[in-house]
Amino acid sequence: MFASPLEDGYAAYTRGDYATALRAWRPLAEGGNASAQFNLGLMYDKGQGVDQDLREAVKWYRLAAVQGNASAQLNLGLMYHKGQGVDQDFHAAVQWFQSAAAQGDVNAQVNLGVMYANGDGISQDFKEAMKWFRLAAVQGDTLAQFSLGLMYERADGVPQDFVRGHMWFIVAAAQGNAAASKSRDDLSKVMTKEQITEAQAMARKCEASNYKQCD
Repeated sequence: MFASPLEDGYAAYTRGDYATALRAWRPLAEGGNASAQFNLGLMYDKGQGVDQDLREAVKWYRLAAVQGNASAQLNLGLMYHKGQGVDQDFHAAVQWFQSAAAQGDVNAQVNLGVMYANGDGISQDFKEAMKWFRLAAVQGDTLAQFSLGLMYERADGVPQDFVRGHMWFIVAAAQGNAAASKSRDDLSKVMTKEQITEAQAMARKCEASNYKQCD
């Protein structure tokens, strides 16, 4: 079975042959293929096979994003958030993060949670932040898990709950999140032995369920 030009481009890109990948993808991108448009945006973003050109990256990301490509929506949101290739615009960043997050993109969900928690480009809303952090946390994202721990510890949008906070710190720390490890140890100093034991049991259940049973 013959590979498609899109697949040929992926094979070339994977082996670092950016010139061949560019030749395969550019005609597809110009013809409206969203995946190729995203790939072209990524190459201009990183300067792979072309001179780095952030404005050109934004152009291709946008063309793919409006067709519903979640990866392009995420990256376009990041460009607006950082002011790269486009004027910094937190409101626009939120809109693109929302589009990607609604499709299940874990990085967009985390970024959207951060935007709601900080009130960047949108009214601060801890409950909405927790919603998006939780969606990312159950996909195994350690930053989201750590962020949930902080919200329970600080009572941001939820009643203060050291046990649940400690549980999320344990879960994130087990995946190598250093900040969560420190927070876990710090929080344990103000918890009872019974609370710590309960949090540890909850963490085991959470991990055993692949993060689906963490309440």
